[in-house]
Amino acid sequence: MAAAAQRARNQRLPPEVNRALFVRNLPFNISSEEMYDIFGKYGPIRQIRIGTTKETRGTAYVVYEDIYDAKNACDHLSGFNVANRYLIVLYFNPVRHSKKISTKEQEEQLRKMQDKYGVDGQQHAKGK
Repeated sequence: MAAAAQRARNQRLPPEVNRALFVRNLPFNISSEEMYDIFGKYGPIRQIRIGTTKETRGTAYVVYEDIYDAKNACDHLSGFNVANRYLIVLYFNPVRHSKKISTKEQEEQLRKMQDKYGVDGQQHAKGK
């Protein structure tokens, strides 16, 4: 058994794997103790953050001490049933969770770049 665990630790992990997990579809009334009971079975946990605002209820971040423990938890707990809800466990992706900007702000940034580089944003036919 120890040899199998050592082989697993020597394998190369995909680039999206990290120690932080993003958990969705949690029951709104789940406690931090219940989260530690569920996720603590897969290794030592550094931190758990449970969403409390209207937009973040039902979500949490779980950070493990070891990346292999996080991978094991993600593999085993995706689809796990908690209070008749199936958990969605994903690796935290900072690009996906970065601040979303409005369309108006994007259009303003685009206009500034067009002015800076002298481009009008239209496609023109090449003249011969």
